[in-house]
Amino acid sequence: MESPPDNDVLWARSLHFTHRDGSPGLTGVSLGVREGEILAVSGPRGSGKTTLLRCLSGQVPVHTGEVWFNSAPVHTLGPMARERLRRSRFGWIDPEPVLVPELNVWENAALPLMLRGTGRRRAKAAALEWLERLDVGNRARCRPRELRQAERQRVAIARALAPAPTVLFADEPTAPLHRADRTHVLRTLTTAARSHGITVVLATHDADTAALADSTVTLLDGRRVRTVHLPDAPDAEGRAACSLSV
Repeated sequence: MESPPDNDVLWARSLHFTHRDGSPGLTGVSLGVREGEILAVSGPRGSGKTTLLRCLSGQVPVHTGEVWFNSAPVHTLGPMARERLRRSRFGWIDPEPVLVPELNVWENAALPLMLRGTGRRRAKAAALEWLERLDVGNRARCRPRELRQAERQRVAIARALAPAPTVLFADEPTAPLHRADRTHVLRTLTTAARSHGITVVLATHDADTAALADSTVTLLDGRRVRTVHLPDAPDAEGRAACSLSV
């Protein structure tokens, strides 16, 4: 068995995953990500980006292949061990914000820290810091139902960043945001990665977003490819051209 490089925080080799209906999700995908690096996983919708992030983060076990985190195998861990790893070292941002309606904004952002056993005061301070950075600090005592969609997504991003994860998995994190909001949020994510040494794995179908990353992995139909030329018209996605990676 080949050992992962010492300087890669996250390393995967020949990942294969098949969905329950038998359709292929990933076919032989390999990659490596270094500490503090921003990796964009790009490709059209349905190309396997979310599946790859879920496998790398331990949300679902790969069917064959290897996933290593800090030179320790993730692919051999059981469900409980993977859950502990996700809670302690990983952060996750969904395309759509999922907040606890009974909690206010700062409580939602502080929730992962409090679940780890962090004191309420310290958890609140960390949550408020990220809420301020994301321009929703003034909404800290509001309930999620009082927020606009874009504000709720900023809270979800603050919640992922507050525990200072080693790796942040961001699955189309700016999908519900307007273009002006996207720029600010992406700048916050990239600044966090640089200043806090957070590794970011960012799934996106947007070329401008992918361009902000240090490196890019492009997927098409679950395979890693060299390039994908996306047409302007959304309904022409099926005409994307590609050449396989070597």
